[in-house]
Amino acid sequence: MSSLTSGLKRETWLPYGRQWIDEADIQAVTAVLRSDYLTTGPKIEAFESKLARQVGAKYAVAFANGTAALHGACCAAGIGPGDEVITSPLTFAASANCVLYQQATPVFADIDASTYNLDPAKTAELINSRTKAIIPVDFTGQPADLRTIRALAHEHGLLVIEDAAHALGAFYEGEPVGGISDMTMFSLHPVKHITSGEGGIITTNSEDLYEKLLQFRCHGIVRERAKLIHEAHGPWYHEMQSLGYNYRMTDLQAALAESQLEKLPMFVAKRREIATQYDEAFGAMKVLQIPWQSSEGVSSWHLYVIQLRLEQLSAGRKQIFEELIALNIGVNVHYIPVYYHPYYEQLGYSRGLCPQAERLYERILTLPLFPAMTAADVRDVIAAVKGVTERYAC
Repeated sequence: MSSLTSGLKRETWLPYGRQWIDEADIQAVTAVLRSDYLTTGPKIEAFESKLARQVGAKYAVAFANGTAALHGACCAAGIGPGDEVITSPLTFAASANCVLYQQATPVFADIDASTYNLDPAKTAELINSRTKAIIPVDFTGQPADLRTIRALAHEHGLLVIEDAAHALGAFYEGEPVGGISDMTMFSLHPVKHITSGEGGIITTNSEDLYEKLLQFRCHGIVRERAKLIHEAHGPWYHEMQSLGYNYRMTDLQAALAESQLEKLPMFVAKRREIATQYDEAFGAMKVLQIPWQSSEGVSSWHLYVIQLRLEQLSAGRKQIFEELIALNIGVNVHYIPVYYHPYYEQLGYSRGLCPQAERLYERILTLPLFPAMTAADVRDVIAAVKGVTERYAC
């Protein structure tokens, strides 16, 4: 950190994301602690119903985390050995790992250079007789090109499992994300729009997929008399009808998430307000490129990602990243392309698969963005980013 930028250092650390917990949230969790059920109780269904209504879906199934939810979606979709599933490389590893859990093969399609989401044209090129599903990722909160992807899927008899971990509160062509794809996953991690501590949820309009998801998250066990295969031995009787997992959410988590859901409109509004301030501050800078937004969607702004125009900078991304960190600005990078990870290299994936994603990875920085940021926090981010990048402008 040079003397030119040292005056921009904050006294306290500002992370790229942070939860907002208020007294109502605490009271909701406390009420469950005083109740008869800490898990497998009424709060699970209450949260599921409330979120399903919020996003315009018929059904919702809550899971212990977003990865478990994606795993459940892949199982419900019937994905298995020999199948291929197309997804984006610009995402957290779980978007592809869920395919591997089912002993199927993730296939990475390159991103659109404007939206950073899955490129439908590149996706179409990779569809073959082994393709079973498409997992588009709503990167940063901007919905993928769902109309085109759904048309592709319909043409080839595929399911769309939308990874909307970033996109709770987003809209696509006037409809809320969550009721558009065959299945949609939302994450409830603390840096996301609402939190349950850890958690995830799948929404769907299919009763068949809903029933499969319910079974999958609870060991494959069925208790309802009408759905039993064998005659019940007595009131205690239940059947394990498939190989499921213990992926249940607790009532403690569900109570927190249900309380948080009340604040979702406010949370998203604050995120959009901060994103607008960043757009205004950085939009005219020659050394930066701000996120482009498609007119088809309305982002819920989980992340604000800038591109560094490295050809107009005398410093690399690593140096700029480290200087911002030294100023207590908690920048991050979202994401390392999935197939760069050693585990995927061992599976035979290699660099060069998705040139647009790889080029973007070399240039991006994620700036702090969360509802609890103060006006001073936003000013600190803007001043630090401008101060560091403009010092290296060619």
